[in-house]
Amino acid sequence: MENKDEAATKAAAAPANPNQATVTLDTPIERGTTTITDVTLRKPMSGELRGVALTDLLNLEVNALRKVLPRITTPMLTDVEVGRMDPADLVELGTTVAGFLLRKSVKAEAFLVA
Repeated sequence: MENKDEAATKAAAAPANPNQATVTLDTPIERGTTTITDVTLRKPMSGELRGVALTDLLNLEVNALRKVLPRITTPMLTDVEVGRMDPADLVELGTTVAGFLLRKSVKAEAFLVA
């Protein structure tokens, strides 16, 4: 049985999941009595990209992001919440989504991976 320090060291040494990213919002989203300060995104599967041109996502097109973000965020953001989001936060989320769409070799060449 390992102690807490060993468990923490192992967790810190474990590589981050390349198919998931957490973004801290500059402007939190108010949802009733809940305040959302962090949003976790996961790499979308092909079916979650239906109805959206990939080039629109790569160009950070707002309507494309409004369709895709509710499908891949935790907590799940609504279309209205995405529409009311601070533009800086939307750009950060959109950039993360666009990064998921790149091939591993392209990310390595651009030094986007560890």
